[in-house]
Amino acid sequence: MRLVIKVGTSTLTHANGRLNIRRVEELCKTISGLKNADHEVVLVTSGAIAMGVSKLKLPARPQDVPTKQAVAAVGQCELMYIYDKFFSEYNHTAAQILITGDDVENQQRRSHLEDTFSRLFELGAIPVINENDTVSTAEIVSLGDNDTLAAIVALIVKADLLVLLSDIDGLYTADPHKDGSAKLIPLVTEITQEITSLAGGAGTSLGTGGMSTKIGAARTCMSAGIDMAIANGSAPSVLYDIIGGKSVGTRFTAKK
Repeated sequence: MRLVIKVGTSTLTHANGRLNIRRVEELCKTISGLKNADHEVVLVTSGAIAMGVSKLKLPARPQDVPTKQAVAAVGQCELMYIYDKFFSEYNHTAAQILITGDDVENQQRRSHLEDTFSRLFELGAIPVINENDTVSTAEIVSLGDNDTLAAIVALIVKADLLVLLSDIDGLYTADPHKDGSAKLIPLVTEITQEITSLAGGAGTSLGTGGMSTKIGAARTCMSAGIDMAIANGSAPSVLYDIIGGKSVGTRFTAKK
């Protein structure tokens, strides 16, 4: 299978904003295991700004665009260093690609991006994708967040499956943090108004995504015939179960 795996800031970090090293190592180990089983994997990662906040010892995530961009520049170095280190330990090579809205909206640049992905797959590398927050002010409007970016990347590489690893088990009938009777929805075959209405607001203070962006990503994927899953990223090895077809989190199945 060709997989796009997106991991959010809240999955990569502790509540204090510092990197969860054990979890990142397990993520890289699991992706390496998938590669060894001949799956092609693209990793879309958040976390550059959070890494920069920690590295620069700032009290909180900055609010103004120039500081966000500067912090992202620091954090992206740290983020890729960690990925490169762990993937190398499992004999795999990471390749960094930073994307802006123009890269996917301009047909020529998108074509070059497709060619790059294709060659990286041939070379056996693991593309590690993030939005180019250092030069793009679009998010920090056209990509908006890494759930959306991950769905766009899934389209570009013609993925079989997009997996969003989050700090929640999947889509619920209500907000499980507020409603104890909320039930997990294991399967969605169509994005109805009811499904859309279940999405809440943004996630954690360090991240930007919420369930609404994940539903949007599912809509994008399903319209292109790509399946998507939302699962809790606290144990990245859950990816094996998802790819094995087990009922994990919420699966959005596209009409083929």
